[in-house]
Amino acid sequence: MFLTFIALLFTGFPVAWALAGVGVAFCGLAYLFDNGMMNWTGMEETLTGLDYLTLGAVVNRVYATMSNAVLVALPMFIFMGLMLDESGVAERLMTSMQRLFGTVRGGLAITVTMIGIILAASTGIIGASIVLLGVLSLPSMMEQKYAPTLAAGVVSASGTLGILIPPSIMLVIMADQMALSVGDLFMAAVFPGVIIGGLYLTYIFIIALIKRDVAPVPEGATRPDWAAVKDVMIAVLPTLALILAVLGSIFAGLTTPTEASGVGALGATLLAIGYRKLTLAKLVNVLKATFNTTAYIFAIFLGATVFSYVLRELGGDELIEDMITGTGFGPNGTVFMILFIVFLLGFVLDWIEITLIVLPLMRPIVNGLGMDIPGFDAIDEPSLVWFVILVAVTLQTSFLTPPVGFALFYLKGVCPPEIKLSHIYKGIIPFVLLQLTGLALVFLWPALATWLPSVAY
Repeated sequence: MFLTFIALLFTGFPVAWALAGVGVAFCGLAYLFDNGMMNWTGMEETLTGLDYLTLGAVVNRVYATMSNAVLVALPMFIFMGLMLDESGVAERLMTSMQRLFGTVRGGLAITVTMIGIILAASTGIIGASIVLLGVLSLPSMMEQKYAPTLAAGVVSASGTLGILIPPSIMLVIMADQMALSVGDLFMAAVFPGVIIGGLYLTYIFIIALIKRDVAPVPEGATRPDWAAVKDVMIAVLPTLALILAVLGSIFAGLTTPTEASGVGALGATLLAIGYRKLTLAKLVNVLKATFNTTAYIFAIFLGATVFSYVLRELGGDELIEDMITGTGFGPNGTVFMILFIVFLLGFVLDWIEITLIVLPLMRPIVNGLGMDIPGFDAIDEPSLVWFVILVAVTLQTSFLTPPVGFALFYLKGVCPPEIKLSHIYKGIIPFVLLQLTGLALVFLWPALATWLPSVAY
């Protein structure tokens, strides 16, 4: 089933229909085996008992998915991110922060990374963030004679932070699939996201000092004054207030993530009105884009429901569980092997398919490992929360790894002609290694993920 699905992806057939089609096709094969129309020695016992009447149970699973109140947060967070992109927040941040870091070597790259962190905590829409950062910063970087590889790598990596730093639509889906609290996952992702952002900033600062030609100081740059600091504060504070309203209300227990997503959507709209950027045409465009993105995600939900149901009815979950637990690597070795598999799958699958199909299969395996995170009994299933954050960090790399690294293609669509695809591929290598470093830190010190949710309530 997995090989057939991956093969169909390379035909260009829509992902959602490929998932559903493979599920239905293999259900049909099982029916043929069950009725003696096909014969394959050793497969009869495995494939019997599955027919189209059994497949009808998918309808109930689809209804349960579409009526889940937690998933209402998805379109609201998507609307919030797209509306923020229209509000002009990023342009104001870019202008003011570039003055603040103007005389620092690699200052523009540092500015892009910091804006990427702020956008990640307020949008979570990867494509929009990368396109926005690319349009705003790449022409200036080329004008200031930045190395094309560094420029491309900084924009690509900074834009992908939105998939990890809350509020993240990926974490909402993961919480739903793993039966965990969205609030716990949001809090658990804060430190890993900030650590990876800090690794980016440290790398840029060091590489700019060592190789002075990759990120030169722009000609005519002046030292920042208090006016520059004031401009940064004016640009940053409204966005920070919105982040505080959304995440702060969740962390304080005042709202559920679903309710907070509505607060974020309203706040982003008010920011756009306050900056006088909101027009009827922009509102319609944001609504249409929200509708398209939400429909894309939920279509994959439906296809993945069919695929995973047939996979489990055929015993696929038991097969995978036996294969992984039978390696004898021990708890830590088993988790490492799962993360390695997820990392490899990120080369050919999008994070949505991995989250919906692979991640739920891993829940019983991780629970069966008996891993104990000492001192963090205040949250339910701390080992599972830690594991999901590890998977989330691993999936962040899927945006940067070819051939299905969506961040690379988002960037290629808006970058200046002097930045080639080869520059983009070379530029992301250090940042993939930095992400894996962040993953290793969370793997070695689980408290980086479990401490904050354990003390919040």
